[in-house]
Amino acid sequence: MAAADATLQIPRPFDAARGQEARAACGWATGFEAELITGAGGSSPFLHGLLISEADWLEAALPTLDSSVAALSIVDDAPDRVGIDLRQAKRRLALLVALADLSGAWPLMRVTGTLTAFAEDAVKAVLRSALRPVLERGGLPGQTLDDLHDAGGLVIFAMGKMGAGELNYSSDIDLVCLFDDSRYDPQDYATVRTAFVRVIRKVTATLSDMTDRGYVFRTDLRLRPDPSVTPIVIGMAAAERYYESMGRTWERAAFIKAHPVAGDIAAGQRFLKRLEPFIWRRHLDFASIRDAHDIRLRIRSQKRDHGPITLEGHDMKLGRGGIREIEFFTQTRQIIAGGRDRGLRTRGTLDGLSALADRQWIPASDGARLADHYVAHRTIEHRLQMVADAQTHSLPKDAEGFDRLAALCGADLSALRSDIARRLTEVHALTEDFFAPDRLAQSGDAVPAALAESPIPDRWPTYPALRRARAAETLERIKPRILRSLADAPRPDEALAAFDGFLSSLPAGVQLLSLFEANPHLIALFVDIVSTAPDLGRHLSRSPQVFDAVLGGDFFEPWPGRVALRQALAATLAPIEDYERQLDEARRWWREWHFRVGVHLLRGLIDAEEAGRAYADLAEATVSALWPVVQADFARRHGPAPGGGAVVLGMGSLGAGRLHARSDLDLIVVYDASVDDLSEGRRALAAPVYFARLTQALIAAMSAQTAEGRIYEIDMRLRPSGNQGPVATSFRAFRAYQTDEAWVWEHLAMTRARVVAGPGALAEAVEAFRLDLLSRPRSARAVLDAVQDMRGRIAAAKGDAGPWDPKAGAGGMQDIELLAQAASLLAPPPVRQTPRAIGRVHWLSRTERSTLRAGYARLWALQIGARLLTDGALDPEQTGRSGRSFLARLAGADDMLELNTVLTREAETLAALVDKALAATQKDMGNDQG
Repeated sequence: MAAADATLQIPRPFDAARGQEARAACGWATGFEAELITGAGGSSPFLHGLLISEADWLEAALPTLDSSVAALSIVDDAPDRVGIDLRQAKRRLALLVALADLSGAWPLMRVTGTLTAFAEDAVKAVLRSALRPVLERGGLPGQTLDDLHDAGGLVIFAMGKMGAGELNYSSDIDLVCLFDDSRYDPQDYATVRTAFVRVIRKVTATLSDMTDRGYVFRTDLRLRPDPSVTPIVIGMAAAERYYESMGRTWERAAFIKAHPVAGDIAAGQRFLKRLEPFIWRRHLDFASIRDAHDIRLRIRSQKRDHGPITLEGHDMKLGRGGIREIEFFTQTRQIIAGGRDRGLRTRGTLDGLSALADRQWIPASDGARLADHYVAHRTIEHRLQMVADAQTHSLPKDAEGFDRLAALCGADLSALRSDIARRLTEVHALTEDFFAPDRLAQSGDAVPAALAESPIPDRWPTYPALRRARAAETLERIKPRILRSLADAPRPDEALAAFDGFLSSLPAGVQLLSLFEANPHLIALFVDIVSTAPDLGRHLSRSPQVFDAVLGGDFFEPWPGRVALRQALAATLAPIEDYERQLDEARRWWREWHFRVGVHLLRGLIDAEEAGRAYADLAEATVSALWPVVQADFARRHGPAPGGGAVVLGMGSLGAGRLHARSDLDLIVVYDASVDDLSEGRRALAAPVYFARLTQALIAAMSAQTAEGRIYEIDMRLRPSGNQGPVATSFRAFRAYQTDEAWVWEHLAMTRARVVAGPGALAEAVEAFRLDLLSRPRSARAVLDAVQDMRGRIAAAKGDAGPWDPKAGAGGMQDIELLAQAASLLAPPPVRQTPRAIGRVHWLSRTERSTLRAGYARLWALQIGARLLTDGALDPEQTGRSGRSFLARLAGADDMLELNTVLTREAETLAALVDKALAATQKDMGNDQG
């Protein structure tokens, strides 16, 4: 063994005489090795005994440390030899690992990893030894000795520190033993289970029984489902039913580290895959914090660990500031966010802390400090266990014990005590705030005077969301903080009423209230949302999980754009095999991004124009990512699409790239195939039927109401022949119809058409045809007359909308959009966006065009703001003070009174400009006035 770094401290002998005995036994040792052996043997009675008994073997093993350790796992698994050989190997491993650890030759994780690897090899060898005779005598129905390689479906899972690769120096091993019952006839279940129970009893006895040669590993099987009533081996189906119906938070945490190590590894991995929904909840699970906190309190109560930290007898594992607090902190955070962030699904504690910090779920500095303390704590734990090979975690209770510990650490006693105390204190401080959310409700959070007399909070306990005692208790703890945020709103009474409306329609409250308790800054954001946009609050009551997105590190980052969004959704859906689950996952993904746009708009992080583009980006990304998913599912039954496939055209506002929070989507599906083309599937379809049904599948994928809601309503009335035509149109028929039969209004609609999904070649062909069609000469007067006729029809149908309907009425958005489409049609090449198309109305002056653009922008701002606040007609009196302030700010006015005046005045001006533009003569249109 090479000498350790000079900065590292090696042990010094606590008992000089015993140190010299060990050194004398290893007379071959010189220099650094001799000092190490003297210190280890003089401070640890256990290592002293090993150095004496294994001195001759150690002489050859120590210089080739790595290969010597690897050789120890190669043992004879014959029933009469395996226990003997493993005990000898374990003694020698304990000696080599201790010397590598004490010398600093190996870092902590190399030490724990080596111990774990040996434990895994030992379990495999003992399982083979115990199972071989059972298979030889036909003790498992249908299984022979050829099935020894996968143990006939029996799987041993390593749990706890063994599962994480973190076994300590004198650790026991936690195992869960299951068997794949699908491999056997149900009538043989009892026989198989009985045989496997006997096998596992033999395994645990071989590993843990103390003999004159010692033991291999103490073995604990109590992490299995319901250990007080279940046998030590059960079938996987029964285990799954237990976890699905009765599994608790601590069992979820335990399975974070679960790892199949022996037997049918493939079956074990499939089991863990099926168990993922139990371990990793779909949404952020802050309710688990309370469970972990309760477990910590019970441990403290059992250990009588109250008051200031006292080193004498302090438990480095379970005591305040100890190893378990770091593990709980890490695992609980993983449980909270691991369902959402797969990058957090690591088994090791240090890996977990690193992942949490890298992915911004905890501050990087906290992660680094806890990792450093974890290594230091585990190192002290190892020294404590090396003294007598005892499974202890407690610091010495007397001065002599501390002197021995300091000697084994090669440290100054005073400095060692100071360092341990500092680390325990800091770990406790770093983790306690996270685990004790009760601190949110302290005296400083008294109920504000503005709301103290309101009777509304008194009725909250009667709401469905608070029927569970746990939800009611959580609300009581955070109620002062909620009321204080409500009191800070511009109109506290309105804010309280809005929050009350949210709470009354919330079906379950534990998860959301726990999220607020753990992240109190979200309360202010939530109050801001429900007091400004109560309708959005009611939406949140149906889908409170969208708040998960707020805690992601990028929620307030700039908008990523439609390409990145499409890639993100495609990546989210790719690992999911079940089509219905894909649709549900798409809805959850869409809701979070949709919510993000609304929050950014409410908070003033983006303006109305940016929000419109963001909503459109989201819609296009969703359609383009779901279209291949829908096609793949459809192809399973009817084969791949015949011909050249199909594209989806976004029409109207989607084509123009500007939507609001409640927009539906105008779509047209165009396919490239002939009437005679057939799909090649087990249920083949002719092309027209194939693409019609495929289009209906797309509509269902987007608009069907599932448990996760719907995404968009789909409107296909802009397709050729409207509701009378097929839902999908061949490219040939589409060209013929648009060329020979389409009305002027249909060509106006085509000015905003844009392919949003489908194969590139067909998309290019459709776009080339669109540009050619819209660039053909046409009568300006006929186009303007058609627009004027459409204006009259709309006005007759809708009447006078008033200033608070930005879309309808003379001088409204619809008026300006029709004019813009007409100008785009008459001045090719066409442009899709209304503000740009207004620039083509060259027969109006530059000033008049600017007036149209500015008026349209204000109307759009009112439209996108109003649709965020309500699904119905906008009534300023019903929006509340915060809502009115939001709309006025968005539309560039000081208040709603000023906005009403501006809108009324501008409506007349805008209507007059549209009238003027539509009444223009050919002579007027020939003169470009700017």
